Amino acid sequence: MDHFHYKNGVYHAEDVPLDRLAQDIGTPFYCYSTATLTRHYQVFSGHFPGAKICYAVKANGNLAILKTLAKLGSGADVVSEGEIRLALAAGVRAQDIVFSGVGKTAGEMAFALEKDIFQFNVESLPELELLSEVAIARKTKARIAVRVNPDVDPKTHAKIATGHKASKFGIGMDQAMAVYKRAAQLKGITVQGVSVHIGSQLTHLEPFAQAFARVRAFVGELRAQEIAIATLDLGGGLGIPYGKEELPLPDAYADIVRRETAGLNCQLIFEPGRVLAGNAGILVTRVVYVKENEGRFFVIVDAGMNDLIRPALYEAYHGIVPVIAPTGDAPTELVDVVGPVCETGDIFAEQRLLKVPKAGDLLAFRSAGAYGASMSSTYNARPLVAEVMVNGSQRAVVRRRQTYEELLARDQLPQWL
Repeated sequence: MDHFHYKNGVYHAEDVPLDRLAQDIGTPFYCYSTATLTRHYQVFSGHFPGAKICYAVKANGNLAILKTLAKLGSGADVVSEGEIRLALAAGVRAQDIVFSGVGKTAGEMAFALEKDIFQFNVESLPELELLSEVAIARKTKARIAVRVNPDVDPKTHAKIATGHKASKFGIGMDQAMAVYKRAAQLKGITVQGVSVHIGSQLTHLEPFAQAFARVRAFVGELRAQEIAIATLDLGGGLGIPYGKEELPLPDAYADIVRRETAGLNCQLIFEPGRVLAGNAGILVTRVVYVKENEGRFFVIVDAGMNDLIRPALYEAYHGIVPVIAPTGDAPTELVDVVGPVCETGDIFAEQRLLKVPKAGDLLAFRSAGAYGASMSSTYNARPLVAEVMVNGSQRAVVRRRQTYEELLARDQLPQWL
């Protein structure tokens, strides 16, 4: 469920008409719904009383989104020092931050230790050794979980699958026991948990069930070796509907979690990202031209793959709706919706059946709240777009559009030029 809908023929974000926003702010722009974000957090967290819900900041790190979730009680799953800083700036407590990722540097480790975050999810033996050294140098200990790789096929896109043995993420379960035993010997380490995360946009529950069952058995093996396990980080990855597909609901996911963690007496941690933010955001764009070439229609918009790269990177589907509902006599055609970036891959939809818009019309790309703005770039020297949040009838620009002057200001000419 989301809070984007038509009212009197105009697409609204909650109670804010998007044509008015476009007139005032210009296009393209991202728009986020407070009500949708709040509902999704409350539905997810309501299934897991007492658990730490640590929003995956990489999904969308806008401070307004982080602050909204922090006020609801959310923690943060981070993968860089920058994301730690974002979370803290938004009011997330350090004791509700878990630090994931395969490439943590000594500097990032030192910063996280200084802030006394809750847990490091360690992904390799070299990382573990370095973390201990950094902690000892700071006269402290790092609380850790080892991210285990259960070698489960998550049945998702290859570029967002993380739980199989060929992935760069985690440590294979046949090696993980030795890593835990080494961790128990290191003076800068306190072992407190196990972590697992098998991928993103999972649309079936079976991979979760397989992974959690293997982790449950492994927790038993660790305890048999007198390695105390107090936390269990089950990651994220629950998919969202981008079109009309039927997906598992959070209550069915929760049933699997309860079954596989019953009796373990662990503090549960979750890292939802897309499932909270994905359907809470849209990208609004304006049609620049409609081009017909050899019987094929191209709807050329002012948003590009630099603004929303998911279709180009993952062949991802986003629903496309007109901001002003078309009249019944508007022609319907198979069209390609494309951007202005000088790349053949700058395509948002290929041969999509749509009411053919006119130049100047507004379109909204749905379900763009996760991995949209956070993965955007200035490719083709295109400034980063504005981001807006609505709350009922209120609206606010929560990240202003980058100016050309700001875009150019980062470059410096060498002395010889």
